[in-house]
Amino acid sequence: MSTYRDLTAAPIGSRRAPALRTVGPRERRSHLSAPRVPTVGIDIGGTKVMAGVVDADGNILEKLRTETPDKSKSPKVVEDTIVELVLDLSDRHDVHAVGIGAAGWVDADRNRVLFAPHLSWRNEPLRDRIAGRLAVPVLVDNDANTAAWAEWRFGAGRGEDHLVMITLGTGIGGAILEDGQVKRGKYGVAGEFGHMQVVPGGHRCPCGNRGCWEQYSSGNALVREARELAAADSPVAYGIIEHVKGNIADITGPMITELAREGDAMCIELLQDIGQWLGVGIANLAAALDPSCFVIGGGVSAADDLLIGPARDAFKRHLTGRGYRPEARVTRAQLGPEAGMVGAADLARLVARRFRRANRRRVERYERYARFAEARRSTQGSA
Repeated sequence: MSTYRDLTAAPIGSRRAPALRTVGPRERRSHLSAPRVPTVGIDIGGTKVMAGVVDADGNILEKLRTETPDKSKSPKVVEDTIVELVLDLSDRHDVHAVGIGAAGWVDADRNRVLFAPHLSWRNEPLRDRIAGRLAVPVLVDNDANTAAWAEWRFGAGRGEDHLVMITLGTGIGGAILEDGQVKRGKYGVAGEFGHMQVVPGGHRCPCGNRGCWEQYSSGNALVREARELAAADSPVAYGIIEHVKGNIADITGPMITELAREGDAMCIELLQDIGQWLGVGIANLAAALDPSCFVIGGGVSAADDLLIGPARDAFKRHLTGRGYRPEARVTRAQLGPEAGMVGAADLARLVARRFRRANRRRVERYERYARFAEARRSTQGSA
């Protein structure tokens, strides 16, 4: 759609698309009343930026992927990457809004990325900066929130009215949905479940505390335990030591999962340990939030029942009031690594109506001007 590229040709930071700023206060938005138009979702992680055009049914029409610029670079480098991906997609698709799922803390207004552990974003006004360079509305949210939204709309959480999502990757992220609304908290940073302290004085966490949940149930925890056993030359680690030919630094989470599926006893046991800690944390969240469903996503969830099975067992053992209360369903996410992108695009549809209204007003103004010009020419001709 060449219009977008023409509108972004002005210098960065200049004011464009003034009609977008004439829209009055927003009414309550719902996915049920959002326009069924294609939107772009962006998922920004520590290693990749994924962008895709998504329709109103959650289908990905086209997807692009590139590496995340090094975190030592200016935030503008990442913004340039986002803009280029959107412009590329808009050349082939009629895009009405852009949603961004960022791996970091996003403020309650969903404008600023307060902190991103893998990027140089510190109190960065990402929404305003990107919207200032594109001719469509932009929405920014935490990537776990966008992934949870996608699972609720199109995946494992469909039909649930109280859902909690746990994302197991390098660390642990999370999100809360109630009655079709993402619960972001007063300051926008709700859902940081990975930093609940489950072992006082336990392993040191990069956040500065000790004993955080993600130090016992995450990709980092899984790899740390495997490497420690291998470094100690434990007999139970001989299989993985042989697999990496003695290069302990080559041990990764996906490798552990692969060996566990092939029957390696140590790798199976490590995933069981991670799963049991996952179940303990879920039981704590159930005591606090009482959801109807827990959706487990992120890269570590690829272990499936090797992880989810032990988690369900531990959840049942540690659930407060077990035997006298309904138990939440614990299930694996369905949309995989594309959940954050799909959710960001679908959330962006909630603001797409502003673009449609602004476009309609521009067309109406043009038509009024055309009628006036035609009438004036007719009057001059008759004179």
